[in-house]
Amino acid sequence: MPTSFPTRAHKRKRPTIRAACLAIVFGMGVMVTGACMATDVPADARSSSAGVDVSVVPQASQASALQPGWQRGAFMEVFVRAYKDSNGDGVGDLKGLTQQLDYLKDLGIKGIWLMPVTASADGDHGYATTDFRAIEPAYGTLEDFDELLRQAHARGIGVIMDYVINHSAHVHPLFVSAQSGAGSPYYDWFVWEKDAPVGWDIWGKNPWTTTPVGNYFGTFGPHMPDFNFRNPAVLAYHQSSLRYWLNRGVDGYRLDAVTHLVENNAKDWNDQPESRRLTGELSALIADYPQRHVVCEATSSPQIYAAPGICGSAFAFGLERHIVNAARGDKKAIRAVADYFTTAPQTMATFVGNHDIFAGARLWDQLRGNRAQYKLAAASYLLQPGTPFIYYGEEIGMAGITRLPGDESLRAPMSWTADTRRGGFTTGTPFRPVSPNAARYNVAAQLTDPDSLLSFYKSMLALRNTLPSLASGSYEAPMVQGRVLAYQRTLGSETTLVVTNYGTQPASIKIGSLRPRSAWVSAYPQRGKALVTTGQGVLRLGLPAQSVRVYTFKP
Repeated sequence: MPTSFPTRAHKRKRPTIRAACLAIVFGMGVMVTGACMATDVPADARSSSAGVDVSVVPQASQASALQPGWQRGAFMEVFVRAYKDSNGDGVGDLKGLTQQLDYLKDLGIKGIWLMPVTASADGDHGYATTDFRAIEPAYGTLEDFDELLRQAHARGIGVIMDYVINHSAHVHPLFVSAQSGAGSPYYDWFVWEKDAPVGWDIWGKNPWTTTPVGNYFGTFGPHMPDFNFRNPAVLAYHQSSLRYWLNRGVDGYRLDAVTHLVENNAKDWNDQPESRRLTGELSALIADYPQRHVVCEATSSPQIYAAPGICGSAFAFGLERHIVNAARGDKKAIRAVADYFTTAPQTMATFVGNHDIFAGARLWDQLRGNRAQYKLAAASYLLQPGTPFIYYGEEIGMAGITRLPGDESLRAPMSWTADTRRGGFTTGTPFRPVSPNAARYNVAAQLTDPDSLLSFYKSMLALRNTLPSLASGSYEAPMVQGRVLAYQRTLGSETTLVVTNYGTQPASIKIGSLRPRSAWVSAYPQRGKALVTTGQGVLRLGLPAQSVRVYTFKP
């Protein structure tokens, strides 16, 4: 029995045609036309012998509607199904999200990451894609998507899509065709082996599924078969699909599971050189569009994937646990937080939780409702380098639904009001129970409370949005004294000093090597009060327990 993948390149001949077409793209109210690039495609795959569009989509670039540097602000990760329902059917939709854009703007959000909004088979998370060029019907229409882009851009907010490139749903029309056997033009679009491979184990499971026409590979299970990226037609199809949405005006992508694009054998199946090369090609395609942003889910070697030649940005997996433990006062974790950006690229995407349970429970549950620690965790990643990604509901302290299994516990409907049945999410019956702490931890209750978690997030994001050194400045002089962390960030003539006391007792800190007799103006929590360094350039600070202090200096 073979223990490696097949070559993924079947030798049989298929009829081809030279494709030429006229693309008409509607994005932001602008019609763009262009001739398709000539390329060899299967004669039966021009647009859909299998029921989905696989035609070539050329680049039809348009200028970005956003300000330069928009992607350095904070993003909100939005699960559309759970965010806001506009029509009372109990399922969130694009129109509902559009209705809440003013809330996101007021919060200080500069970008939205949409979890998958393309058509899917799972009826929930969206990662089992059935059409890479169609909107999930439960979420609305292409026109609703275009309107979301228009309205977000009008508020200075960019929108990136989750693109599930590694696999499709097992009911995707292309895979349904492939299951008819090697005679299907799409058979070698997926990974097949005639004899059942042995010796494979991915997260405790065999990734191979046996069918009458062979054994197919699915990293994430039999319901999501992997694409065969050794087949050039597969890469070309996904490149066209990426252009499809970019041509409509989307502002970039979160590329899902990029370390799994190519597997070589039962031992070398994760983060292979071929996967890095492919990710670089995809990122370069996206970068050809002005001011677009791409971030990769690379659970293995995220800092490598953040390199400019690969993805440019990647989620900082591992840092989130240090941040949470630092908020609890763990000294080793505080040191790890202090040291992270001394070596990591500043393009890392930082977070404290997301839609996957492997990244941790809801922050509220991890910290057991300790509001002081919660604020420390938020400040830790909202003020450091990197691009922060806030998981929807984190800003109000939404708890997970502990009685639901796995990822479902993290994906409750957004708590807009104190209604414990609907949470202001819908006028109907929500598809999933609302958060168990919705009665107190909801948007309406926190909007006017200056001590609320929501107010704290607004304050941190206001600092990031008004102090350029926090948005994109350097990371200098990190120091840890006891449970106090201090660091400086500089851009041009502006330097910001951030000091955090993670301890439960008041503390004092002495910061040296500053400009003698320089005035450091308080930016948080009070504004305007100045502290002056000594003639030796030393600044002495007294810090309340579990507190954050921010100062700025401009010569």
